Amino acid sequence: MEEKIKRLWEDLKGSKHAIALTGAGISAESGIPTFRGAQGLWSKYDPDEYAHISSFRRDPEKIWHMLRELILVLKDAKPNPAHIALAELEKRGLLKCVITQNVDGLHQKAGSKNVIEFHGTNSRLICLNCPDVVVDAYSLDYKEFPRCPKCNALLKPDVVFFGEPIPPDALARSFEEARKCDLCLVIGTSAVVYPAAEIPFVAKRHGAKVVEINPEPTGLTNTITDYIILGKAGEVGAKLLELMEKEP
Repeated sequence: MEEKIKRLWEDLKGSKHAIALTGAGISAESGIPTFRGAQGLWSKYDPDEYAHISSFRRDPEKIWHMLRELILVLKDAKPNPAHIALAELEKRGLLKCVITQNVDGLHQKAGSKNVIEFHGTNSRLICLNCPDVVVDAYSLDYKEFPRCPKCNALLKPDVVFFGEPIPPDALARSFEEARKCDLCLVIGTSAVVYPAAEIPFVAKRHGAKVVEINPEPTGLTNTITDYIILGKAGEVGAKLLELMEKEP
């Protein structure tokens, strides 16, 4: 791992336009449950029942029992060294953009500025009836489910539910970044959920080097990945930060 992290550091310094694609694995060390896996939310809540926009429209109060649990975890979550390392790389001009599939806002909390939230964010609540209503999700206590101040409908987190399209701006910007990058980091994601999973392939087709940071190999590893750093994102991030401290 040590040698590969040094190799990544050199690749980052030598790149002209590096980007990162992040998934749930980068936030697991911040105490945020992944959706998939043994301890994931989908082991407790059936995604077909709780994560589809039609389910929210049909019975939003039922869905809010899951949403409240998730938002209260996110509200107090803190960035880990992986988020902090990406923010520091951007500050140094070595990382141009983070494209995240996460909805937790931890990249911004860590200090990253150019973040494309591919699946939206839980930090905002919106009304499906009143397009001008936007509420800060973390300003509420959730003793009661949040309602629209205009029409009294239950609000919805500004995230992409199943059955909803990816926000057009996020989609266009992400694939533009993929086409022009020369180094694509894939961190904490197995890249199986499309269209986000296509981003590393687009980068590779346009000549970029693809580097994974994941605890185990993925479907990318033996197809387009140039090399993989096997380990938790936070541990790798901490070691990257150490290398950066040696070169202020």
